[in-house]
Amino acid sequence: MSFRLCWGDVSLEGKDLKAAKKRLAEEGLTLCIVREGQVLFETSSRGISGFLRATEELNEQLHGASVADKVVGKAVALMCLYTRIGAVYAPVMSRKARELFEHNAVRAEWDELVDDILGSCKVTSCPFERLATKITDPSEAYIKLKALQDSLKQRG
Repeated sequence: MSFRLCWGDVSLEGKDLKAAKKRLAEEGLTLCIVREGQVLFETSSRGISGFLRATEELNEQLHGASVADKVVGKAVALMCLYTRIGAVYAPVMSRKARELFEHNAVRAEWDELVDDILGSCKVTSCPFERLATKITDPSEAYIKLKALQDSLKQRG
């Protein structure tokens, strides 16, 4: 069962979100970003790395775009707010992410709502989610999430 929160005029936004959702499912992607009918970015990489790369490469072009991401927790939600994404779909979304979208009037759709996004070990919270727990400002989130990603890459 899919749920959604919706505000404002979403005619083009709705088409973009539908296109992003379709590509996510049909192409086996983990992230697809569509704006004005054009695919801006897509990847099969796991975690938040794809969204961080899209932000680096496209930043302001993401304003008003629609995102379909396999898993959306608070970390990705903060990145959506930072880049001013207009609509988000995730098969799995955390309650914290949904609350952020609701409070910031971002259209959000999900299939399953969960309490926490787990890391690859499936036992504890994802490290990006643990970091995001303490952050409320999207700009601060981008800086800190990017720094965490860079430090994890250096460790190997």
